[in-house]
Amino acid sequence: MPSPFHEVRFPLALSYGSRGGPERRTEIVTLGSGDEERNSLWRHSRRTYNAGPALRRAEDVAVLIAFFEERRGPLYGFRWRDPFDHASAPPGREPAPTDQALGTGDGTTRVFPLAKTYGGAFAPYARPITKPVAGSVTVAVGGVALAPAAFTVDATTGLVTLAAAPGLGTVVTAGFTFDVPVRFATDRIEIDHQALRAGLVADIPILEIRR
Repeated sequence: MPSPFHEVRFPLALSYGSRGGPERRTEIVTLGSGDEERNSLWRHSRRTYNAGPALRRAEDVAVLIAFFEERRGPLYGFRWRDPFDHASAPPGREPAPTDQALGTGDGTTRVFPLAKTYGGAFAPYARPITKPVAGSVTVAVGGVALAPAAFTVDATTGLVTLAAAPGLGTVVTAGFTFDVPVRFATDRIEIDHQALRAGLVADIPILEIRR
């Protein structure tokens, strides 16, 4: 059974002052010879953030506490806009329907999950995108953009359903903006208002939800 999730985005004004990024879990074993053996324990990276650096005013604290209380702390997940990585296209460029490959047609399959690929020459990583921004997704089949009526997108799962199955070997691509599914990584928020006025940052950890 999926954990409870609220389809609401963390206040943008606070996420834009945050810090964070992807985390990997790697097991490294040093052999008696001094050689190393490395093994990736996680198939997918997991992003962590800290909303504390964005707190600058008492008004920011009030917004944060209200959001935290409505989520019941870490109980309910929510959407998070990563200011550095929230689109299928490179920074400074608008998303296009040919940005990211979703799969190849077989004449039968009509459902394709959104994904964003990082790298390419050696070991490209395809990151599942499960929280696209509603109305932002465009799709192309064989390099030709589809009309909006030719596909549907589930903004809560990232699944794209085409009205007609692409032919065998036809590449399906998409462009989009997206949020990260996250939750608070703490049951407690403690803010020292005197420290805040002095420019000291509170610690508000945010953790990506992986299913």
